Amino acid sequence: MTESSSPKPVLTVEGLRRTYGESVAVDGLSFRVNPGEILGLVGPNGAGKTTTLRSIAGILPIQEGRITVAGLDIDIEGHRARQHLAWVPDDPQPFDSLTVEEHLELVAGLYGTTDWKRRREDLLESFSLKDKRRALGGELSRGMRQKLALASAWLSEPKLVLLDEPLSGLDPRGIRTARQAIQDIAASGVAVILSSHLLELVEQLASRLLIIDYGKKTFEGTLEEAHTGFEIPMGSSLEDVFFAATRHEAGDKPG
Repeated sequence: MTESSSPKPVLTVEGLRRTYGESVAVDGLSFRVNPGEILGLVGPNGAGKTTTLRSIAGILPIQEGRITVAGLDIDIEGHRARQHLAWVPDDPQPFDSLTVEEHLELVAGLYGTTDWKRRREDLLESFSLKDKRRALGGELSRGMRQKLALASAWLSEPKLVLLDEPLSGLDPRGIRTARQAIQDIAASGVAVILSSHLLELVEQLASRLLIIDYGKKTFEGTLEEAHTGFEIPMGSSLEDVFFAATRHEAGDKPG
């Protein structure tokens, strides 16, 4: 494939840097994610993964660098850019006073989703939420909150999905459903960033890896390229790559 025919990236991050006082959380991070690609974002605690995702989602203001979503600068055209992305945090907190179906209706209104009632019913079925459709957000278990967050993200018809530990709180059936849903949405052309400490999940789903440590990129590419770059035998697991690509030692303070 020639450069001119390469797909236009859905997400471009250029020179992202963020500090908290004297601490550097993200240090000059640059990468891209193309349509239909699942990028596995991997790193130790405190490496800057969640800070990176929150910056892309527009939750944290950009201190240094540039982020574009669907060609829109998140710092200049933030509202329009955020219309093209969905963010699923590691511990979703729905509105206590809204029911499950009211949350989905709210999302449909905010994103201008068409044919949302049919899609809502499909998602309630897919994520096993039909029996909870009239349950209030404040009544939901951790796993049910996670399912609602995933259903809300899928309903918005995004071009980019940001997933921070998306399987937290899910039972085995929910894990299987979420894993398949992630594969399906990527197959439909949506770009996905999957951040998780479950390395087996990332290894199963990600088409490329982005490994960061102390806020800096230590590797970007396929698992096979990581094996070559770090001189690790082919067939080794992502866990082996992780330890080769990061410098954290046991006992490091999580962040």
